[in-house]
Amino acid sequence: MIEVRSGFSNPPLSEAVFFPFDDVSVPFSAGLRLHLVPCKKGGIVLRPGQPGEPDDQTVRFYGTVLQVNDELRMWYQARGSLDRGPESGRQRRLCHAVSRDGVRWEKPPLGLVEYNGTSQNNIVGLLAGRCVLGATPILHDPDDPDPSRRFKTAFQSEVYQDRLAVAFSPDGLRWTESPRNPVGPRLEQSGLIKRDRCYYVNGQGGAHFGALRKLVTHASYDFERWTPSSCLGLRRDSIPPRRTATERNTDEEVHLGAGLSDRGNVLLGVYGMWHGHPTGDPNLITMDLGLVVSHDALHYREPIPDFRLIPCAGEPGIRPGTGPALTQGQGMCNVGDRTLFWYETWRDGDVRLAFWPRDRLGYFEAFQTNAPHCVTCPMRLDGSAARVCANVDGLSEHTTLTVELSDARFHPLPGYSGDDAVPLRASGLRQPVAWKKTDLVRGIGGPFRLRASIGGLRPEDARLYALYVTSEP
Repeated sequence: MIEVRSGFSNPPLSEAVFFPFDDVSVPFSAGLRLHLVPCKKGGIVLRPGQPGEPDDQTVRFYGTVLQVNDELRMWYQARGSLDRGPESGRQRRLCHAVSRDGVRWEKPPLGLVEYNGTSQNNIVGLLAGRCVLGATPILHDPDDPDPSRRFKTAFQSEVYQDRLAVAFSPDGLRWTESPRNPVGPRLEQSGLIKRDRCYYVNGQGGAHFGALRKLVTHASYDFERWTPSSCLGLRRDSIPPRRTATERNTDEEVHLGAGLSDRGNVLLGVYGMWHGHPTGDPNLITMDLGLVVSHDALHYREPIPDFRLIPCAGEPGIRPGTGPALTQGQGMCNVGDRTLFWYETWRDGDVRLAFWPRDRLGYFEAFQTNAPHCVTCPMRLDGSAARVCANVDGLSEHTTLTVELSDARFHPLPGYSGDDAVPLRASGLRQPVAWKKTDLVRGIGGPFRLRASIGGLRPEDARLYALYVTSEP
């Protein structure tokens, strides 16, 4: 296993990933410029159902996509045209869909909740399928010793006055609510993660520094007793915040916190970039989706402030008379050679897809020809061997990438540095790194660092997206 020594508590990992935009895992660089990569859009992948189905009126992605074994599973919000009464307003019920590729989704008949005279629908058994749910991030926790608690959700519901509530499930379909509900303050959330045996849920709300939208996080070690206080992780509003009714919705804010993807030594988050309008008219508010990183699930930062990772501009199908606005749940997965992310338009009824080539959300590019390079934080192997790979583009006979090893004090390690390092000349999502006498890192007793250098006649052609260190048996 691999121990990454970034200054934060990290569990032993089978693979560590070093992104250029993660300046904790890759703290040193010279002659390199950081770029982030806006997504490509894959269009609508989940639409409302047929008349009489529980999602024939509204589909909202205030939920989750998880990879469980070789299947993608989506939990999404829905409302049907047959819903009546006070519970048929803005809130929805929880439904389920499955996919192999993240593009084509099926709605399996679960047989759990009756709707329109039949239980052959895809309604999940949470709150008996009642249409009172809001945000519903879901966590797969396969290491929980209790099989009935291996799926967990921290949800928002009118049943509990929109305060934080939790439930447990053996399969993600049949849910048991905690008898302690509600377990926390009002919270509109999109991020739920387990980190170093502690659970963290983030969103907007609570009582932290006033009512404007900020990313705040609550923590729990048993998923039922949550901190009544929250940790402020990210804010974009003015200081001091505007408070008058006429100035509401005029500021830059953080919408719904951040949906998270756990990459071991770093958390990637996608958050809502709320752009207020001078008039305060909520119909004129726009929202892009931005990138944040975290190493403790509490504090977040933007690699490039205000960068629009998933821009709302040009989004098709926006309701006339409203500003283009996107919102996120928790749904980022690597599927094959692509990184996929699911999102929605704020006021419309469908789920949409954004994608990148696998892990190519940002890159280093040389802007100086004098030895451009970057250096990682220290890491240590527990006695096993490890393989190093590079996610890199633009290499050729005239452009190379060389990966060397040094000890924690930056002294080059014999056999892994200088002339022993074999330059890479081929691009790819996962190009194996080798040295003259080996293609594995082994026999290094102490912590070591990676140094990746771009060289050749045309160093400006290279783009370094990630370095991977993978434990070998």
